[in-house]
Amino acid sequence: MHSIAHFILEHDENSRVLYVTSEEFTNELIETIRNGNNTAMSKFREKYRNIDVLLVDDIQFIIGKESTQEEFFHTFNSLHSAKKQIIISSDKPPKDMEILEERFRSRFEWGLIADITLPDYETRMAILHKNEEMNGYSISEDVIKYIATNIKSNIRELEGAFNKVMAGAKLEKKEVTLELAKQALKDIISPDEKKVITPEYIISVVSEHYGVTPADLSGNKRNSKIVMPRQVAMYLCREIISTPLKNIGKALGNRDHTTVMHGIEKIENELQNDDNLKNTIDILKKKINPQG
Repeated sequence: MHSIAHFILEHDENSRVLYVTSEEFTNELIETIRNGNNTAMSKFREKYRNIDVLLVDDIQFIIGKESTQEEFFHTFNSLHSAKKQIIISSDKPPKDMEILEERFRSRFEWGLIADITLPDYETRMAILHKNEEMNGYSISEDVIKYIATNIKSNIRELEGAFNKVMAGAKLEKKEVTLELAKQALKDIISPDEKKVITPEYIISVVSEHYGVTPADLSGNKRNSKIVMPRQVAMYLCREIISTPLKNIGKALGNRDHTTVMHGIEKIENELQNDDNLKNTIDILKKKINPQG
């Protein structure tokens, strides 16, 4: 999506291009509705309708959110009527979105549907070598091949696995070996098994979503950028797989069970009044367990 936006701007620097995730769109709409005045809503609509190209990432996360769907429907119609461009991404084609309203499905199918296939082995190897080169690392070919062979879902997860191995090596102050890579990725690489949701897997998904690392959540940093994702991870470990407090604490840097309890209660209390947090938790649950 970012590549498309950059391409458009390179060819026409005057184009008004706006990229947004469905989560950002929803949270911004929530804030606008909360303000409860026409001026705020007018500004919101002007922002999204007075542009040349709108790119919305992970559109599947607006399904089931009535106000968001309604606003996006009218935004879509407004841009389409003005002959502007709309580019959306999703984890599946419109016809496979079972609970998507028909009016959305038909509109999503008006344009060109491009299936972005999974990167093949050679491409995965090239991506990992590029990461190695850009970061100034020197890693054995066995490690690169191990990651490329076992991580096939998407480039984001591939790069996340690479970063997890490097973070593990730095944390333990060890050389990057095949054994270290297997240990670092044991919770996300299960070649012949259905993916099991573990506290470590939940922590990795939450970390990626908030743009931090699992090591950050397990460490001692106490700034808001780290504390909130850490508490969200605690809450989701308890909520999704009923992990005992002691085990959650162990997965997050050997924290005391009372610290974990406090973190979970804080998220539970904030969920009472914070619609943005509710939306984020909902999206994280879908990311962690799409079939749930």
